[in-house]
Amino acid sequence: MTDAPSPAAGPIPALDRVPPAREFVYDDADRRMVDTLKVLAVDAVERAGHGHPGTAISLAPVAWQLFQNVMHLDPADDRWAGRDRFILSAGHASLVLYLQLFAAGYGLEVEDLEALRTRGSLTPGHPEYRHTPGVEMTTGPLGQGLASAVGFAYDQRRVRGLLDPDAAPGTSPFDHHVFVIASDGDVQEGVTAEACSLAGHQELGNLVVVYDANRISIEDDTDIAFTEDVAARYEAYGWHVQEVDWTNGAQGHDVSEYTEDVERLYEALAAAKAETGRPSLIKLRTVIGWPSPTKQNTGGIHGAKLGEDEVRELKAHLGFDVEEHFAVEPGLLEHARAVGERSKAYRAQWEEALAAWREANPERARLFARLTAGDLPEGFAEAFPTWDADAKGIATRAASGEVLTALAPVMPELWGGSADLAGSNNTTMKGEPSFVPARRSTSTWQGDPYGRTLHFGIREFAAGAIVNGITIGGLTRAYAGTFLQFADYQRAAVRLAALMGVPSIYVWTHDSVGLGEDGPTHQPVEHLAALRAIPGLDVVRPADANETAWAWRTVLERRTRPTGLVLTRQNVPVLDRGEGALAAASGTARGAYVLAEAAGPDGSPAAPRVLLIATGSEVSVALGARGLLQADGVPTRVVSAPCLEWFAEQDENYRAEVLPDGPDAPVRVSVEAGIAQPWFEHTVTAGSRGARVSLEHYGESADGPLLLAEYGFTPENVAATARGLL
Repeated sequence: MTDAPSPAAGPIPALDRVPPAREFVYDDADRRMVDTLKVLAVDAVERAGHGHPGTAISLAPVAWQLFQNVMHLDPADDRWAGRDRFILSAGHASLVLYLQLFAAGYGLEVEDLEALRTRGSLTPGHPEYRHTPGVEMTTGPLGQGLASAVGFAYDQRRVRGLLDPDAAPGTSPFDHHVFVIASDGDVQEGVTAEACSLAGHQELGNLVVVYDANRISIEDDTDIAFTEDVAARYEAYGWHVQEVDWTNGAQGHDVSEYTEDVERLYEALAAAKAETGRPSLIKLRTVIGWPSPTKQNTGGIHGAKLGEDEVRELKAHLGFDVEEHFAVEPGLLEHARAVGERSKAYRAQWEEALAAWREANPERARLFARLTAGDLPEGFAEAFPTWDADAKGIATRAASGEVLTALAPVMPELWGGSADLAGSNNTTMKGEPSFVPARRSTSTWQGDPYGRTLHFGIREFAAGAIVNGITIGGLTRAYAGTFLQFADYQRAAVRLAALMGVPSIYVWTHDSVGLGEDGPTHQPVEHLAALRAIPGLDVVRPADANETAWAWRTVLERRTRPTGLVLTRQNVPVLDRGEGALAAASGTARGAYVLAEAAGPDGSPAAPRVLLIATGSEVSVALGARGLLQADGVPTRVVSAPCLEWFAEQDENYRAEVLPDGPDAPVRVSVEAGIAQPWFEHTVTAGSRGARVSLEHYGESADGPLLLAEYGFTPENVAATARGLL
């Protein structure tokens, strides 16, 4: 039985999500509240003694329009499925977001603004996912917010395709927009070029970016390094581009004619929402810190407090009492929080449309309920393939591909692809269509706007960031493939996933010098150690096909951390686990397990004198070494350790049972074709001497098995290393 949805009964006409949430409004109370938010931003940074006040001042009217007039949201429920998403890619300007969350009634109060950038506050230096209500993702590393927003947009289209593919654009309960505020720094970062090029190719009409072109960075005028025509670049990407200039065309840094024309901005946002066939960029020319009297339009207001004199002058200019701090005039906050009542009316309309959709689509409704609950599908455990023992074996990358194909009909929420290496990474589910606009189909290649095979192109960093955005969406699970060597290109996205606790999946193949003739540029050496150094990331390197299946099963059962699956290019033996010769591959789920027990001369279990710990393709080498040692009368245990992070989660008794320590503990030898750094913890203990068979230098272009043998990954060398410890 599968969760494959039945055909939809047709569109639900009661909903129109394309127009802004309401008609343009910017009355005197709005203006006064926006000015209040500017002053609160200044007070907060002054209280903290550090921060980024400039954009919090100048972007207050921009964010106000988004939160009050344009986006569909519910301050009482920041996880409402029907909401539009807002991502502050310029995360250093965190107050831009915090002030709107405060004003709209998401649970932040004046006391939270007073606690800006202090330990335990809801207003940390950069927005943090799952920490502050209303924050959709952690931002701060410039570029990643915008790049992941592309993933949010991918996710919306895929979910729409699963649940309501036949509805007219903008009429489905599963339609929403993704809004981004990005900075000069964001559009300079290469990852946004990667991701936004993809967004244009994908025709993601649900993505709207406001690019704050204030031309100021920490080093002051961006002209020192950045003079390109960003609008033209995004037009070349295939985006719908508009320009709004609040300096009224002033040349250089003349701001004498500066006007916060919020109505013109609103019109541009409305036009962007109406453009359903392309992502939209609004290049908004602003003056950072306006109207701060002497520091506006300078690098001095970008990342430092204004100082007492400048604060007093700004407050006086805006008509505020210079002696008051964190003050909000009576009635203004209630005026701002009326957005909550407006949202209730729209949400009631949305709930009615959702109920009508459920009635018309009972099978899809059951799928939606399961995805919302985060439950695995019926038949999940039975879907995984198994392999019989085979000395010739199969590459774990190939086994992974077979797992994905087997899961395709059972788990529609699982999807992904590769950074132009699908044939090498084995990341394509056989028979599944590609996720691209139908008009890009050709006579030899067919696309589907709701497909599940992702093509990232040669954009590893963007692939990682997009998968993060998809996964944060919550209803689907996505993976991205590349070679392990090129995990370095996407490391920043992997780290951010770990920081957020987002269960993104990265498939990294060609995992060692065993890949062979491509040579040292493609042969990972330090990568396993470097990735294991990321807190909160699970690095899984299975030993054979059956461990690979169990690795995928365990990854999909877990939803709190990202995972990197590390897989071989070359064939590795499918281990013979028949009749109890070796332990079952289910031990993979515990991170490390006793694969082969030590035996005495008569073959009965014996206390081990040698303990061999190995991962991936080196597990079969360790088993060969065990055979040599056992033949010499040395009882030897082999531990397969596919995931050190999962093993660390096991209780102390289990860990001690697998890796015994103490006065009579066996000697320990780790075996892994990478640098030894991660293994000292497991081979140097209070009661056990240890050694490491590792690779401490780059490889070369030659046959993979030859290199592994030359570099010491042979049963003979591993056995000799163990004997040297006895």
